[in-house]
Amino acid sequence: MTQAAEAPSTSSTAAHATATAGSDPHAARNRLVIGILIVSAFVVILNETIMSVALPTLMSDLGISATRAQWLTTGFLLTMAVVIPVTGFLLQRFRTRQIFLLAMTLFSIGTLIAAVAPGFAVLLAARVVQASGTAIMLPLLMTTAMTLVPAAARGRTMGNISIVIAVAPAIGPTISGVILAAFHWRYMFILVLPIAIAALVLGAVKIQDVTEPRKVPLDVLSVILSALAFGGLLYGLSAVGEGASHESQPVSPLVPVAVGVVALALFIGRQVRLAHVSAPLLDLRTFASKNFTISIVMIAVSSITLFGSLILLPMYMQSVLGLDTLTTGLLLLPGGLIMGVLSPLVGRVYDRAGPRALLVGGSVLVSGALWTMATALHAGTPAFMIPVVHVILSIGLAMTFTPLFSASLGSLEPRLYSHGSAILSTVQQVMGGAGTALFVTLLSTGAAARLAEGANATDATAAGVGRAFFVGALISLLAIAASFFIRKPQTVGGTPAPTMH
Repeated sequence: MTQAAEAPSTSSTAAHATATAGSDPHAARNRLVIGILIVSAFVVILNETIMSVALPTLMSDLGISATRAQWLTTGFLLTMAVVIPVTGFLLQRFRTRQIFLLAMTLFSIGTLIAAVAPGFAVLLAARVVQASGTAIMLPLLMTTAMTLVPAAARGRTMGNISIVIAVAPAIGPTISGVILAAFHWRYMFILVLPIAIAALVLGAVKIQDVTEPRKVPLDVLSVILSALAFGGLLYGLSAVGEGASHESQPVSPLVPVAVGVVALALFIGRQVRLAHVSAPLLDLRTFASKNFTISIVMIAVSSITLFGSLILLPMYMQSVLGLDTLTTGLLLLPGGLIMGVLSPLVGRVYDRAGPRALLVGGSVLVSGALWTMATALHAGTPAFMIPVVHVILSIGLAMTFTPLFSASLGSLEPRLYSHGSAILSTVQQVMGGAGTALFVTLLSTGAAARLAEGANATDATAAGVGRAFFVGALISLLAIAASFFIRKPQTVGGTPAPTMH
């Protein structure tokens, strides 16, 4: 089966041809646009995980339970899962500058409200507004980069984008730990606000429109189904993790998961039908590319690993090793920095040699780090071992994310870039939530089993951590197998060549 042969829109083709021309008269403009988008996206996505270390402080200061406090992170992720699928429509319907201003305005307003929030309800509402802007920014960045950057240089650009997607969430807990050690929790937002406003003003002045909007219809039923599908799945998976921590819940987590599964099936069916008669909210013809499909599978597995580790390692370091939040954040900082330094270098290697060697080597390193965590983390593990293993994990993820972003979107026709970006971002968010829920559930059930056998709380928690990383290590074997089947996209005249299943 070949990829759909429908011709790209005139505007997309023209922009793509311009970007791939040897003497691009807009090269400086394009670099500036992508640079502003990368910096802005880093700022907004940093907030995805910045709250994780602050939750105990917020519980005490606001007088709320752990379940309610967790909603400050869960609500952020849930909003992103609901909004991201709609960005495929927004990126086609509106101009680049309009979408950027919308995203950064929403994020700045949400950050301001959070900084002055008098209580939990207002703070949660602020996080929802923040997340709405964040959800728009990432697909905007990915789609713009794919449209403007020639195929031969995409690895380098995607390496920089990997800093945003992977490193920003990884260092969020470190930054919040440092801030909380010296300031009130409100400074997590007060310090971010001027940076967000500066990015907004700079973008308003410097960003130019690099794509032409098209009049595409918005299928309201698809929007509703996508919200129920991705929102239900992420909410249910998050509730599973909370339930495993013995938090009381009014509704079984299986209910929203079931609603999400049914809505997802209906959503997929409707998108397939709309692809033949109208414009789907998410064009699933992206999956006609074998390269895109396998890359998405690996992105899902890598997201489970990244977000699961981000939630589990701080728990282990504080509950088992007895470290404080600042020390915990600082010990995880080298891994985040290594990922940031390596991502652009990995992009250059991808441009020269393709993805296979990077993906195979990276997935082996990730799996090795997870197997080490599964077998070597216990109550007597020296603290210095954590950054060592975490750095190995981070190197593997750095070798994985950049080639996957480049190979997946590079396998699509230009007219499908916005849909591919939205699908990629949605998968990352939902599977990140799944990884968090899975690791927390395994930690809690493993610890409960050891407590029932008479172990003390510290040893029981360490055993639960080992069980969670063991399952994560098993899942990582799937990524190793998939890595052998991903190839560098072949281009014909700057446009991805049709691929065969």
